[in-house]
Amino acid sequence: MLRHISHLTFILITLMITEGLFSQRIILLDSLQTGSIRGLSIANNGIAWASGNKGMVARTTNGGTNWEWMQVKGFEHTDFRDIEAFDKNNAVIMGIDQPAIVLKTHDGGVHWQTVFEDNRKGMFLDAMAFWNEQSGIVIGDPIDGKVFIARSFDGGDSWQSLPQNELPAAEKGEAMFAASGTNISPISLSEAAFVTGGTLSRYFYRDKKIVLPLLQGKETTGANSLAVYGNKKRKPAQHLMVVGGDFTNDSLSQGNCAISSDGGATWKAPVVPPKGYKSCVEYITEKKLITCGTSGVDISEDGGMHWRQISPLSFHVCRKSKKGNLVLLAGKDGRIAKLEWE
Repeated sequence: MLRHISHLTFILITLMITEGLFSQRIILLDSLQTGSIRGLSIANNGIAWASGNKGMVARTTNGGTNWEWMQVKGFEHTDFRDIEAFDKNNAVIMGIDQPAIVLKTHDGGVHWQTVFEDNRKGMFLDAMAFWNEQSGIVIGDPIDGKVFIARSFDGGDSWQSLPQNELPAAEKGEAMFAASGTNISPISLSEAAFVTGGTLSRYFYRDKKIVLPLLQGKETTGANSLAVYGNKKRKPAQHLMVVGGDFTNDSLSQGNCAISSDGGATWKAPVVPPKGYKSCVEYITEKKLITCGTSGVDISEDGGMHWRQISPLSFHVCRKSKKGNLVLLAGKDGRIAKLEWE
């Protein structure tokens, strides 16, 4: 049939395909030239916060054009692997261990208050998520076989650990990766779900524990990130995406992505997976997603069934604005970038 298409029509079709292929691109915004960023949160199209190792935190109030970098006094050796941005003045950061801590600022990062601290042996915080400006959750690796969970109901000003008998049980060798602060996510107005990795990789929601069709069996394998679309409703969201793989073999695409369209009850692999190991995934729209890792940045425009790489650059985390369309990425060398998309 192609030979019956006119030359002009063929050119127009080619231009349309080319435009579609290049409608998304990565634009580098800033770089600290040192350290690693794994925490990223975008309050709106103007305000975003990022956090990383060496006690570093960054803030923008103009959509990423300019960044203010700060090192949290007294925490110069802390790795802040997750952050929650509320506005230009209020944010919460999570330090993973030695000790496991959560800090909050009310004045744009000038001062930080310790709002949670746990010095127990084995404490390691992995991720943090908020339903709104008041209600939040933080999750950590299992201690004595139970996944650590704490809740906040005052915007992160204080945190209460769940009783031991209410904590989910994990199998030996099963834990979470503090890769991007996104292995836990709200799935409805009052509930959250999370994913694990290691020797076993599972999806946890309520009392359900569902084995994911991801690479697993080693300490370095399994799920790294959970994305949820439509989690503002009273009933659980139905469209979920999980990415991961093996961070010691970041070129391997086998078992690095799984999709659910029934709230996590069942999972399937995409037809064309993203390239290599992935540490974060995010819904941009219902059908458009972005995922990133040390292997590069990939985009899907059909709900995650087919992926294509748009950049070979390494990033740890990618997030979309809570209120708006701004999509940012961050990673090693203090690198921060913006996704230009239509």
